[in-house]
Amino acid sequence: MSKKVVLGFSGGLDTSYCVKYLSEEKGYEVHSIIVNTGGFSAAELEEIEKHAYKLGVKTHVAIDAVQGYYDSIIKYLIYGNVLKNNTYPLSVSAERLSQALHIAEHAKKLNADAVAHGSTGAGNDQVRFDMVFHIMIPGVEIITPIRDLKLSREEEIAYLQSKGMEMNFAKAAYSINKGLWGTSVGGRETLNSKGMLPESAWPTQLTATADAELVLHFQKGELVAVNDECFDHPSKAIQYLQTVAGAYAIGRDIHVGDTIIGIKGRVGFEAAAPMVILKAHHALEKHVLTKWQLQWKDQLASFYGNWLHEGQIQDPVMRDIEAFLESSQQQVTGKVFVQLMPYRFQIIGIESKFDLMSSKFGKYGEMNNGWSGDDVRGFSKIFGNQTAIYHQVKSAAND
Repeated sequence: MSKKVVLGFSGGLDTSYCVKYLSEEKGYEVHSIIVNTGGFSAAELEEIEKHAYKLGVKTHVAIDAVQGYYDSIIKYLIYGNVLKNNTYPLSVSAERLSQALHIAEHAKKLNADAVAHGSTGAGNDQVRFDMVFHIMIPGVEIITPIRDLKLSREEEIAYLQSKGMEMNFAKAAYSINKGLWGTSVGGRETLNSKGMLPESAWPTQLTATADAELVLHFQKGELVAVNDECFDHPSKAIQYLQTVAGAYAIGRDIHVGDTIIGIKGRVGFEAAAPMVILKAHHALEKHVLTKWQLQWKDQLASFYGNWLHEGQIQDPVMRDIEAFLESSQQQVTGKVFVQLMPYRFQIIGIESKFDLMSSKFGKYGEMNNGWSGDDVRGFSKIFGNQTAIYHQVKSAAND
C-alpha cells in the first residue's frame, strides 16, 4: 500500500512538479490541499482543482480560511498596528502561517505518512512551514523536492514536459501573491537595492481620481462598517474596503527586511485596505487610550509582529500578548474619517464617546478647566524633584 503525503498545493510550477515527482518517482499517494486566505476566486479554485487531478493527485481539497485567518492572526495585527520596519503589514508571512496550520491539520485527519511543500531553499516560507509541521505533526516526514534537489525553473519545466504535462510554462515578469491582508509583488527591480516597480507591475491600477471621504466604524478595535455598509464579519469589511481604496492605487511600497535565514531582501506590496485600517485604527487609539497603554502596546506589538514574521505563531508568549492586545481594545470604539486621493490618503479625525481629548478638562495650549495654575506649579516642582536633587548633589560634590 502506498504511503500518503499531503501536499500544500497552489497549482503553480513548483507544486505541480511536486505532484509528479512524489507520485511517479517516490511512489506516494498524493493528497493536495489549497488554503484560501483571500487570494483566490471561486473560478480560480475550480481550475486549480482540475489541474491537481490532471496531475494525478488522489484527493484534493480547498479550505476557505479567510474568516479563521482574520480571527486568529489579522485581528491582532490590527490591534497592534503592526507594520514591520514601520512599512510592511506582514501580508505574506501572516497568511503562510495560516496555510501551514491547515495543511498540518489535514495531514492529521488523513493520518498521512508525510507532508510536503514547494518552498525553495532561499526564502522565509521554508522555515515557516517546516517549523509549524515539526510542532503540530512531530515525526511526520517533511518532503521539499524543490529545495532538496536544488532545482532550477528550467529543470522543473523539462521534467513536467517529459511527463506529457501541458501547462503555461511562461514565467510572468513579476511574482504576485494575493491575500486578505495585501498583495506582494516581486520582480527585477526588487532584486537589487535600488529601483521602484513600474506602474504596469502593480496588480491594481488607478481607476478612481475624484477625492472621496470614508467613515470607518470600529467596535472594540474591529472594523465593522464602512460608510453605511455594515458587515457580519470584519474580514468582509476588509474586502469591501479594498475594492474602494484599491481603486485609488494607495498602499503601495517596497519593504526591505531581514529574512529568517539571515539575508536581507526587498519586496514590493500593495495593501490599500490594510494601510488605511491600520492608520485609522491607530488614530482612534491615540484619542481613547492612555499614554502608557499606547507605549506598552507599541513595544509588545513590535515583538509580536517580528516573532510572527519568523514563524513563531505557536509560541505561548504569543497568546499572552494577544490577551493584552484584546484587553487594550475595550474602548477602541468610534468613527474615523478618512479622505482618499489618488496614490495617497489622510486621516481627517475621529468621533468617539471614549475620546480623552475632552474640552471638559481643558483645551491643549489654550485653557485648563480641571486644575489651577497653583496645582501645576506644585506638580512641576515635585515631578522634577529627584532630578533637581541629583544635580544639586553632583554640583556640591564637584566643588
